[in-house]
Amino acid sequence: MRLRTVITIDGPAASGKSTLGEMLARRLGYVYFDTGVLYRAIALLALRRQLSLDDVEALAELARTVDLAVQPPTVDDGRQYTVLADGEDLTWELRDVMVDRNVSRVAIYPPVRAALREQQRAIGLRGNVVMVGRDIGSVVMPDAVLKLFLDAPLPERARRRHEELLQRGNELPLSTVVEDLRRRDALDKGNTMVPDDALVIQNEGMTPSEEVRYILDAFDQGLALGDVTSSQIGSAPPAQGR
Repeated sequence: MRLRTVITIDGPAASGKSTLGEMLARRLGYVYFDTGVLYRAIALLALRRQLSLDDVEALAELARTVDLAVQPPTVDDGRQYTVLADGEDLTWELRDVMVDRNVSRVAIYPPVRAALREQQRAIGLRGNVVMVGRDIGSVVMPDAVLKLFLDAPLPERARRRHEELLQRGNELPLSTVVEDLRRRDALDKGNTMVPDDALVIQNEGMTPSEEVRYILDAFDQGLALGDVTSSQIGSAPPAQGR
């Protein structure tokens, strides 16, 4: 049975999933859920606790036992959501460069993914949600009514990530960002799947607002989510970066 109030957005790192997901959820009045923050939380906690990132059992046990919660923003500081681990706000720490570099090492392990997928699926089944990740449409929510897959060439994705890091005060060379993304792509390859029934968007040169309009046009052309069409939703808000 198709889940008529679930949209999934898959794609590689820095493909614009988070920005599009937040904008689309806001337009539809849905909950925005970036599932990648759960893997980032496990990576951050493992680094804090000095767990070996090669110790699959220790990482899986952490994923099974830590109390993770993703909520609407609780602080007006530009965040898209608030992420709590055992009640502690980790939201901005999750974007640390060391987490960026190590999250794929944590997310590659099937026992870790299995533990976190159950939490992801439980949230998705509540409905009225835009879920963002790497295997969301193919594995976590295969019955979603609309599945999107975003992609762009590595140099474009690196440029976007480099700009994002500069805005946060992290002045890494662009060449370092390229190599970091190349390494993440290799690690994430097995979990970055294009669902058979996905609407694939090659978004190089597109703004998030243009992507939203493109998707809403797809609704009107027969991929409508329930009774929602672009004529009922209104115009897109201005883009706030990727």
